[in-house]
Amino acid sequence: MKTDAGGCDKSEPRVDAASFIAANMVIAPAPSVPEINLYTAHPGSGLWRLVGRGEAGEEPPYWAYRWAGGMVLARYILDHPETVSGKRVLDLGAGSGIVGIAAMKAGATSVVAADIDENAVIAIGLNAALNHVPVEAMLGDLTIGPPPAVDLIAVGDLFYEPSLALRVTAFLRQCLAARIQILVGDPGRAFLPHAHLLPVAEYPVSDFGEGDAIERKPSVVFSFIEAEE
Repeated sequence: MKTDAGGCDKSEPRVDAASFIAANMVIAPAPSVPEINLYTAHPGSGLWRLVGRGEAGEEPPYWAYRWAGGMVLARYILDHPETVSGKRVLDLGAGSGIVGIAAMKAGATSVVAADIDENAVIAIGLNAALNHVPVEAMLGDLTIGPPPAVDLIAVGDLFYEPSLALRVTAFLRQCLAARIQILVGDPGRAFLPHAHLLPVAEYPVSDFGEGDAIERKPSVVFSFIEAEE
């Protein structure tokens, strides 16, 4: 038996992600977006059993929590369905899938929700089914490829780390040149590409919280534009 420094069994097989999520996470409406229910982590979820114990290369379970950027985008899309109605939408770095779900509820023709975490992709499928909307969950880093065949890209909270922010910004510039509309939701992370962002709306939403009791802070929806020379 292999154990870590704390004596935990590191040879324990990984559990089935879909079954684990259904059994160990609670279904709850998203704060500020009560129209959408999500499988949500809580203190007793035991997420380490699903995502491992922090070995190198393992992604933290970002998908299991509510990020302000995704929340504010989902709220904006539901309040302004004309933003996505009749359009093909990409939810980039989708996490729980809340933005893609909001887009389908608001009348999008189709939604692809992409994430680099295989557990996120499974969670997106479960959350979409929970909300009775079809969303194509895709595993992969789309920022290393060409602009996708969509009309609108929604980017929630992808500017929290410098190298990621640079890669996403470069990709979005390519997409903008391909005449794809881009919306960004963010509470003001450190590496926002401000020169490319035009504010279009602001909402108070919670961030990394368990519910409405968490303090809400302003988060902004931006239109991604080409920076002036």
